[in-house]
Amino acid sequence: MYEFNRIKRLPPYVFSIVNALKIEARHRGEDIIDLGMGNPDGAPSKHIIDKLCEAAYNPKNHRYSASKGITQLRNAICEWYARRYDVILDPEIEAVVTIGSKEGLSHLALATISPGDVVMTPTPAYPIHPYSVIIAGGEVRSIPIGKGIDFFVEMENAYKSSWPRPKMLIINFPHNPTTQVLEGLDFFEKVVDFAKENNIIVLHDLAYADLVFDDYKAPSFLQVPGAKDVGVEFFSLTKSYSMAGWRVGFCVGNQDIVGALIKIKSYLDYGMFQPIQIASIVALRGPQDCVEDIRKTYESRRNALIKGLHQAGWNVDPPKATMFVWAEIPVRFKKMGSLEFTKILIQEAGVAVSPGIGFGEGGDNYVRFALVENEHRIRQATKGLRKVLKK
Repeated sequence: MYEFNRIKRLPPYVFSIVNALKIEARHRGEDIIDLGMGNPDGAPSKHIIDKLCEAAYNPKNHRYSASKGITQLRNAICEWYARRYDVILDPEIEAVVTIGSKEGLSHLALATISPGDVVMTPTPAYPIHPYSVIIAGGEVRSIPIGKGIDFFVEMENAYKSSWPRPKMLIINFPHNPTTQVLEGLDFFEKVVDFAKENNIIVLHDLAYADLVFDDYKAPSFLQVPGAKDVGVEFFSLTKSYSMAGWRVGFCVGNQDIVGALIKIKSYLDYGMFQPIQIASIVALRGPQDCVEDIRKTYESRRNALIKGLHQAGWNVDPPKATMFVWAEIPVRFKKMGSLEFTKILIQEAGVAVSPGIGFGEGGDNYVRFALVENEHRIRQATKGLRKVLKK
């Protein structure tokens, strides 16, 4: 038997248990409504797809591309930040295209974290945030996040009680999975001051910038003066433009941190398929009506799910952002934990969700619904949930 130390540090993937149950049920001919993985079910706007097809017919676009992204795409990214957030970036040294934000986060951790380095991440968290650190050989210091918790105070406590002192902070607002949001820039301002004072690198994942509801607007970390001195921000076209399988993301901000990612990527890849990059330019520079249409779709689905849950006697607060609903397990089911509760929902309601324990400590009292089915299917799902909850 071979042993691989880096692989040994990765725990069994909790979601694989749910996936296996889902597949078994479908093999039995059961209709499972899958609200588990945050996998967008829509297609990009026609003008984006048309540009992809047009570019694919050009033989030159089938050659190796640039690992840091083609020039015009990096220019479009910086224009997007200037237009949306009034943040000025240099496309040559402060922006790099990534093969989805997950790849970028992972490789940036690999480029900047040495064995034994400590990194602070929220818990519960999107798994790649802590596990990119583990894969790089670092140590994770978890900070609890959730309702009634002052995350900044918890972060200060985590820093003071860690030795060696943490080198990096990874944050994500609007937050996956808890859907927690920031009101204004106050929190980011405190983070920038804290990072400067303690020489900490900040990585902010802004994946859900556009999936915001009830007139809420998500701020960018880079809007804070001095943010570029200490950190970077990731964004992905996955959610905003329904381009999940295209794998297009980017990292912008501090030139040394971006430079580290550019350098490691130059050894690891030749960049994504060039027609995808060309179509992404059109997405960022073209009409943004499609983004608003996608946002409205998720808002309507959120409303349908929350209404159905309330009718079933499951009182859940509507999230202000993301494509998820983070639902505390009803009291009479809570003792069994999120994984067993998830199994019951698959077996008895025909609904698949993500167990909160899969997102780490602090998640076991919750399950996460992904808004990736149409409203009819969501209403159908809540009818199945009602049967389980009222048994």
